[in-house]
Amino acid sequence: MEPQANTFPRLLMAHARQRPDAPAVREKDLGIWQTWSWSQAATEVRELACGLASLGFAAGANLAIVGANRPHLYFAVVAAQSVGGVPVPLYQDAAAAEMVFMLGDAGIEFVFAEDQEQVDKLLECRELQQAAGTGGTAALRTIVYDDPRGLRHYDQPGLMSYAQLRELGQAFDAATPGFFDRAVAAGQPGDVAVILYTSGTTGRPKGVCQTHASFMAAGRGGVETDRLGPGDDIMSYLPMAWVGDHLFSVAQWLVGGFTLNCPESAATVMNDMREIGPSYYFGPPRTFEGLLTAVSIRMEDAAAPKRWMYARFMALARRVGADILAGRPVGFGDRLMYGLGNLMVYGPLRNVLGMSRIRVAYTAGAAIGPDLFRFYRSIGVNLKQFYGQTETCAYVCLQRDGEVKLTSVGTAAPGMELKIADSGEVLVRGVSVLKAYYKRPDATAEVLDADGYFHTGDAGVIDHEGHLRIIDRAKDVGRLAGGAMFAPNYIENKLKFFPQIKEAVCFGHAREQVCAFINIDYEAVGNWAERRALPYGGYVDLAGKPEVLQLVRECIEQVNADLAAEEGMADTQIARFLVLHKELDPDDDELTRTRKVRRGFIADKYAVLVEALYAGRTEQFIETQVKFEDGRTGSVSATLKIVEARCFPPVKAAA
Repeated sequence: MEPQANTFPRLLMAHARQRPDAPAVREKDLGIWQTWSWSQAATEVRELACGLASLGFAAGANLAIVGANRPHLYFAVVAAQSVGGVPVPLYQDAAAAEMVFMLGDAGIEFVFAEDQEQVDKLLECRELQQAAGTGGTAALRTIVYDDPRGLRHYDQPGLMSYAQLRELGQAFDAATPGFFDRAVAAGQPGDVAVILYTSGTTGRPKGVCQTHASFMAAGRGGVETDRLGPGDDIMSYLPMAWVGDHLFSVAQWLVGGFTLNCPESAATVMNDMREIGPSYYFGPPRTFEGLLTAVSIRMEDAAAPKRWMYARFMALARRVGADILAGRPVGFGDRLMYGLGNLMVYGPLRNVLGMSRIRVAYTAGAAIGPDLFRFYRSIGVNLKQFYGQTETCAYVCLQRDGEVKLTSVGTAAPGMELKIADSGEVLVRGVSVLKAYYKRPDATAEVLDADGYFHTGDAGVIDHEGHLRIIDRAKDVGRLAGGAMFAPNYIENKLKFFPQIKEAVCFGHAREQVCAFINIDYEAVGNWAERRALPYGGYVDLAGKPEVLQLVRECIEQVNADLAAEEGMADTQIARFLVLHKELDPDDDELTRTRKVRRGFIADKYAVLVEALYAGRTEQFIETQVKFEDGRTGSVSATLKIVEARCFPPVKAAA
C-alpha cells in the first residue's frame, strides 16, 4: 500500500487506484448478492462526503450512524472522515431514551440511519431534545436514511434519502473541483477517526476517541499476524457500534483490502455464511455458544445411528482434534480415525456452521469457556482468542498459530506492552490506546497513568511464556468468607457451555458459599421438553418445570465436578441456584448492549432472590417490571423454586 496512505480515506482511495475492479463490499438484497468494486466504493464515498459538506458538515463535526451492517453505512463512516469529521456509530437496538444521551453528549446534528425504524426513533430523540430544551447546536438537524421503504409520506424537516444526498454531492463536487481531494489530503494520522461509546457497565457510557493511527496500527497487526489480504472474505454482522466490528469491518478491511460481506438480515446470517464461505470470521463467545446450541438441538432430533456416530467421533475430536490442528504429534490410528471423522462428521458440521472455508476465526469481547473453545478447535476450526477493550481498539493480545492455549488470551500484540500491577490489574501501553474520552479529561486521567499505561480493569496473570490469562473483571474478583478466591465470570462461562443454559450470574463474595441465577435457553430447553412430551405455556412456565430444574441441576453438578478437580477452585462450587422467571435483557438494563452482565444492578434489582438463596428458603415469590420492544412496560411474576446442587470433595492432583 502507498506509504502516504496513513488515514482511512487515503487507504480507500489507494485501493481504488491500485485495483479498481476488485470486490470491496457485497450485500445480499432480496436474495441476490450485490457487489461494489473498490472504485465504486470510492466514488460513493466521494459523493457522500461532498453532499455532507454542502449541508454544512465540516471538519470537527460528528456524524452519528445507526443501523445494521450495510455497505452504505460503512461508506458513511469513511465519508465523514474524508472531510475531517468523526463517525459515531450507535447501537441500532438502543431505545430512544438511551440514544438521546449519546446524541447530546457528542453534539450530533447529522445522522445516517438505516431505515424507517431508526428514523422513527431519531425523530423521537429530536422531540425529547426539544422538550428538554437542548435545541440549537445539540439538536438533530439532518437525518439521512438508506432504505426509503415506509418513508414516502414523511415530511418532517431535515429528512433526506441516501440517493438525494449523493445527488447533492455530485453537484457540489462539480461546482467546487478539488474540494474532496484537498479535504482528504488535509487529514492527519493523529486526527480522531471514530468515537465509540463504552457499554456503560458501571455508569453512563463514555465516548472513546480513537485516531486513524491507532486503529490502523491495530488493523495492521492483525492482518500481518494472520496473513490476511485481498483473497479473504469476512462476514460483517456484528453491531457497528461495537469496537470489534470497527476493527474487523473497517480498520482491517481497509488495511488488508479483503472483501466485506453484509448479510440480508440478522435472521439469514447462517445461510448467507454458507453461500459466501468466509475465510476469516469473528464473533463474541455468545455467537459461538448460540451456534453450538443450534448444533446440539439438531443432533438431539437426529436418528439414533447419527447420534451414536456423532458422540463417538466427538469424543475422539475432544481427545486429539486440537493437537492435530496445532500440528502436534498424534498416533497414526487416531489420525486415521480423525480423517474418517472429518469426512463423516467434522466437515459436514463445519459446513452447517458456514465455516467450511474458514482459515482464521477469532472470538473476543468476553471470556470464552475452555470447553467451548476446545469444541471448535477439535472439529478443525482455527478459533483463536483476541483480547482488548474499546479503549484499545479491541487490540491488546492475540493468539498466533501454533501458540494457542485454551486458558489464555495470547501474548502481547505487535506494538503493545503488558504488565500486571501490584493489585493484579492488567495494564497496557502501545499503539492502540485511546487518545481520550470525548470531553471527559477527568475520566481520561483516571485510566491513563503518567507512564502512558491504560488501566484495563481486568485482573490477570502472565505466565512464563508471556501468555496473559484473564481471571475476571478486577472489580468482580472477590473472596469467599473462607478466603478462597471467587471469580464469578470463570464459573459462569463453564455453565454457559451447556446448550440449555443461556446466561448465568454467580454470587459469593464475602459469603460462605456460591449461589447462582440461571437463564435457560428457551429454544434448546423447549426442544428438549417437546421431545419428552412435556407441555409448557411460555418461558415462565417452562423455566419452573421440575424436570427443567433437574436438567439444570445436572449441568451445574457437572461444573461442580470440574471445579473440584481444579486447583484452588473446589471451594467455589455452586451450592444453590434458581432459574429466573425472565430472560436478562438489555432493555431492562440487566445486560449491556454488548450483552455483558451488569452484575451490581442485577444484585440490587433481585436482592430478594439473592437473600432467599442465602437464607435457606426453598422458594421465593417475585414480581418484576419489564419493558417491551414498543416502549410499553408490564410485569411478570412467579414463585421460583430454590434448588440444592451437589458439591464434591476436592480432587488432589497426581504427584
